[in-house]
Amino acid sequence: MAGSEPVTSPDQHKPGHRKAGQIGAVVTALALLAMLCGNHEGRVEDLWLVGLAVLLLVIVIGDAVLRRNGLRS
Repeated sequence: MAGSEPVTSPDQHKPGHRKAGQIGAVVTALALLAMLCGNHEGRVEDLWLVGLAVLLLVIVIGDAVLRRNGLRS
C-alpha cells in the first residue's frame, strides 16, 4: 500500500503558513472596519464589526508575542 512513504504521526504535520494566516486576519479586520461606512442605522452592527476586528487583531498580536517569547512553536 504505502511502502515508499515514510510513516509520520499527525503532530509532525505543520498546518499551513503562519504568515499567510496573520496577513489574512489583518486584512479581514481592516475589511470589517471598512464596513462601518455603510447605510445601516443601528449601532449593534457597528459593535459587532469593531468587536470582531479587535478580536482578530488581539489573536494575531497574542500569537506573535507568544512565539517571540518561545512559549509557542
